[in-house]
Amino acid sequence: MTDTATEHRNEVVLVGRVTSPAAERVLPSGDTITSWRITIDRDDEGRDVVDCTAWTARLQRSSLAWQKGDVVEINGAIRRRFWRAAAGLGSATEVEVTSAKRLTSATTRPRKRE
Repeated sequence: MTDTATEHRNEVVLVGRVTSPAAERVLPSGDTITSWRITIDRDDEGRDVVDCTAWTARLQRSSLAWQKGDVVEINGAIRRRFWRAAAGLGSATEVEVTSAKRLTSATTRPRKRE
């Protein structure tokens, strides 16, 4: 019998601002991955910067259409990837995105007055 109160979960929902356009690259395995970064404002006036990746063609197409400044909602799980590089073993902790949508476009959002 499984105790549902103690089951492990790895679910992430984030809403943040895209800091640079998504970049697509082909891994040595032949898989294509699309990566981008978002920032999430904290209540204490700080910010969290989170790297995100998409492995599915649909999510890759969507994320490649986003622009710097767009506000997006992402759903996924925290993943740590490892790879071999010329300088040794590399790793990255990121959100592996399972669904995402643009909430506000940078081109239509009203700008702050200074």
